[in-house]
Amino acid sequence: MKKLVVLSGAGISAESGISTFRDNNGLWDNYRIEDVATPEAWIRNQELVLDFYNQRRKQAADVKPNAAHYALAELEKHFDVTIVTQNVDNLHEIAGSSKVIHLHGELFKSRSTKDPKLVYEMTGWELKTGDLCELGSQLRPHIVWFGEEVPMMEVAVDVTEQADMFLVIGTSLAVYPAAGLVHYVPIGKRIYIVDPNKPDITLKSNMVFIQEKATTGMQTLIKKYLLPE
Repeated sequence: MKKLVVLSGAGISAESGISTFRDNNGLWDNYRIEDVATPEAWIRNQELVLDFYNQRRKQAADVKPNAAHYALAELEKHFDVTIVTQNVDNLHEIAGSSKVIHLHGELFKSRSTKDPKLVYEMTGWELKTGDLCELGSQLRPHIVWFGEEVPMMEVAVDVTEQADMFLVIGTSLAVYPAAGLVHYVPIGKRIYIVDPNKPDITLKSNMVFIQEKATTGMQTLIKKYLLPE
């Protein structure tokens, strides 16, 4: 089976109703990123950060995958698909995708503030002050905050370097280091970009740009390029 590596971003989840801060001038429901999504914010106001992610979790729990998520899962019948996502929701997994690498963490997991290798599945939407890991330290959201290293980046690079095809969907290729993955696609391999807005990169001969939103763009991609009749 040919290896298809997918880089997905906020645009694919937006069609399911998950808000993105980049559409609101750097605000997430009137929160400044610096106040809720940085290590400094956690030190400054732990309660606010916990509440912010509790609300994100509560919202995401009521959201369902859309046609683009399901289309990617269906492609596993034809290709060896690995999804590298910038999204922290679990919509790819709910839709049925079996290999998902989360670059920026996972909303429905928590982790120890003492040992980052201690990661726990969450059964509900709420994480509170006093919720402790097995070492007795406070649990924090399992999210890669601005200013923190991206631990799964190396894994994503390794996967990308083996790709027969690379698909970018729902991301403007403006967020690094994730956007840099396109530079690790083997020379000559096709890169498909599905997004309503043209990315701020120079399109090369091996790139196909489909200027559509994720749900309709996936159908165009499949019918015209991946599985033409």
